[in-house]
Amino acid sequence: MERRGPADRAACGPDIQERTVGASSAWHGVPRERIQRFADRTLEQVPELAQDILAAIRREYPGLAFIPGESGEPKALVAIRHALELFVEQMTTGSDRPRALPEMFQDFGRGEVTQGRSLDSLQGIYRLAVRLSWRRLAEIGQQVDIPPSAMYELAESAFEYLDVMVAQSVRGYAEAVARHAGERLRRQRLLVDLLLTEHRTDPSVVLADRAADVGWHLPEKVAVAVLLRPAVEAVAPAVGDGVLLDMEGEQPRLVVPEPDAPGRAELLHRAVAGWSGAIGPSVPVAEAVTSLRWAETAVGMIEQGLLPRGRLLHCGEHVEALVLLPAGVLIDDLARRRLARLDRSVGPAHANRLAETLLAWLETRGGATEVAARLGVHPQTVRYRLKQLRELWGEDLDDPDRRFELELVLRARRLRGALVPPPD
Repeated sequence: MERRGPADRAACGPDIQERTVGASSAWHGVPRERIQRFADRTLEQVPELAQDILAAIRREYPGLAFIPGESGEPKALVAIRHALELFVEQMTTGSDRPRALPEMFQDFGRGEVTQGRSLDSLQGIYRLAVRLSWRRLAEIGQQVDIPPSAMYELAESAFEYLDVMVAQSVRGYAEAVARHAGERLRRQRLLVDLLLTEHRTDPSVVLADRAADVGWHLPEKVAVAVLLRPAVEAVAPAVGDGVLLDMEGEQPRLVVPEPDAPGRAELLHRAVAGWSGAIGPSVPVAEAVTSLRWAETAVGMIEQGLLPRGRLLHCGEHVEALVLLPAGVLIDDLARRRLARLDRSVGPAHANRLAETLLAWLETRGGATEVAARLGVHPQTVRYRLKQLRELWGEDLDDPDRRFELELVLRARRLRGALVPPPD
């Protein structure tokens, strides 16, 4: 800011006393010449006062780094000097509120974010600067006989000015926090995309670099979860810093580090309460895409009504469904070939009872009593059905491969809800 001399200010227009404050102000009764002397003497001492304030800040905050500006002077010194000059200009122009301060006060707020600090120390520095400035202004006021009542008003203006400095820095701080959060989120999404991509070569080095960018400790193992939004406006789950969360897609994805660690599963379930979804198996971090595929398969089955909604399902607890149901066409073709005799020989209701009995026998390889207990029917009924099954399949029931194929197709039918015994 270019400083004005007394002659410049005298040529600026209306009487300085008229422009200083309103009629109700104590300054209204102070002669113009005295106000001018006060302003001139203050401006003359601004460079020295700014240096004194900077020295006091260095003593109070010895670990603080002072960045030089384009002129080679510390930016803080330039800011202090400009702030003092603007305050005097406000006083002499009669502004009813503090004027906007230079952009560098926002820069100071942004700098606190860069340095990983809160605004507490910065506000303390501002208060120290205002306190020292006020002491010097009070001395000058006594020297030129400014009435105490007018100086009290000036003190109020100084604290209003402090509020403006803080507000400027808060604004810069908030902008930097938002930008930092946005940048971290962007880098986190890049990391998630890299994790969930098929790799032809070992991605360990690249993953380590990307993880370091977002401060994420690269684990040995991960599990990937895929979620279904309970509503369009649903708030993101509070999964904590250790879990990578990508909310951009239609189906949010989570990358959970060390999923088998004690307490991890419980914390995750609490975080996603109210969401439906599935979490894939624990795999080495470089194979995260494998876990993703199983989670996506499970979520697709949830959407089809083949797996339950309302909670986070573990793929490891639904292996049978995940293996058999996606292979529907193959299973159906095998069923047509292996169950053709049953479908041709008896009606649908009885065929269903025989299939249920056959599956219970294949799963237990027990006698009539054990199968009957499993089905909740009389053992004699089971014996009758087993006799019919032997007539239909004969020696195939003694062939391990045929028994395995029969069990596959019958388990698939049960998973689809098509193998429920009708009431007798």
